[in-house]
Order: sequence, then structure tokens, then C-alpha cells
Amino acid sequence: MEIFIISLTAFLVAILTFFSGFGLGTILTPVFMIFFPVDLAIALTGVVHFFNNIFKLFLVVRNADKEVLIHFGIPAVIAAFAGSWVLLNITDWEPLFSYEMFGRTFIVEPVKFIISVLLIIFALMDLIPYFQNLKFGKEKLPLGGFLSGFFGGLSGNQGALRSAFLIKAGLSKEAFIGTAVVVSTFVDFTRLSVYATRFAQTDLSDNIQLVVIATLSAIAGAFIGNKLLKKVTLEFLQVTVAIMLILISVALGAGWI
Repeated sequence: MEIFIISLTAFLVAILTFFSGFGLGTILTPVFMIFFPVDLAIALTGVVHFFNNIFKLFLVVRNADKEVLIHFGIPAVIAAFAGSWVLLNITDWEPLFSYEMFGRTFIVEPVKFIISVLLIIFALMDLIPYFQNLKFGKEKLPLGGFLSGFFGGLSGNQGALRSAFLIKAGLSKEAFIGTAVVVSTFVDFTRLSVYATRFAQTDLSDNIQLVVIATLSAIAGAFIGNKLLKKVTLEFLQVTVAIMLILISVALGAGWI
């Protein structure tokens, strides 16, 4: 069942990621968290996200802006190391608190609480007009790269911050997408190199089939999304998914999942 749910999610969200404000990692991460521990869920999402980006590179890399890649991408990669290191270390913290409800005991773990707050923030960026209109000047590109890279390493979510900073870089739509894909790919590679230390402590072989099927589903979705890029607007669906993401994040932060 988890293979079907995760693969279907990967397929649908990979279609959306070409022309919406949210990315594959934003939605797929909490779905993985339903079935796996938080740190492993983020790492597995990172694998799917990385190989999906590799495929997308062949579609859009020629449109990437080299100057923006230097000013934004290098700080993002450096910060991704820091965010990934933080993630691996906070998973060992003691639970924040526990409580009883409906005859069950729920435990709120620090990493789940932190990730849920981050996911809610990223979801609100799709719902609140203030965040939708929040833009940053070109001189803020290094800061934007650092912030998006750090939170990409920590939570697997970097798309909302990356878009907010890159949207004012004077790029065409094609250059914006190409640059975002290149930066995202390098951040994924960086955080996966750090997550690999945790992979060595887990039985990753049990999840290879899931990762392969989810990755192929995401690649199929990315292919379709690229074809639909100039034809589809999905504002209603973007808001719907953002609301669903908030609900999942609340459940995660409350210790229900």
C-alpha cells in the first residue's frame, strides 16, 4: 500500500512542480513520514527528488543562468551541508512531551515538531497573499541561496524560498526553471552525501524497490509536466495541496503520525 500511495503522490506532484509554487519534496516528504521515521523519510525523499532532478536537467539545463548559479547556488550548497548535519543530530534528542487522547499516548519528538513547523510555513507561502507577493532584490541572491540550501538540507524543502529569491533575478520563465532545477540538483547531491551516513545505519535494501518505483513515477510526471508547462495553470490545486500539507504537518507535529 505504501508503494502505491508514495508512487502516485510522486507522479502527480512531479507534474505540478513544473508550473506551481510547490515542489516534489514539499509534498512527498510528509507522505514518506507516514510510513518511515522522519530522518529516513527525508533521506528517501531526497533520493527520489535527486534522480527526478537529474532527468529534468536534460530537459531544461540549457536555459540555466550561469551568473545566478554562482551567486545563489554556491551558498545553497554550503548551507545544505549545515542543514543536513543539523537534521541528523536532532533526531537523537529526547521527546519534547507526551500526552493522552482517545485512550492513546502520543509522543511529540523534536525533529517531527520542527519539520512540521517548517512545512506549515512553506504551505502558508502558497495561501497568504503577503507571502505570494514577497520578493527579494538581486543583491539578496547569496542570502537566498544560503537560506534555501539550509532548509533544503534540514527538511528537504527549499522550493518556496528559492522561488521567492530567484523570481526577482530578471530571468525568463525558462531560465528561472532551468536555474532552479540545477540549484536543486546540487543541493540534493550535497544533502544525500550527508544522509548517506544514516543510510549506512539502516537497512536501505528493504526500501530499494519503493525508491525505484517512486523515482520512475516522478520521472514520468516530470515528463508530462514539461509538456504541459505552457498550457496549464493550477492555482486552485496549489491552494488545495497547501491546505492538505498543513493538515499533515499538524498531525506530524502533534505526534499522530
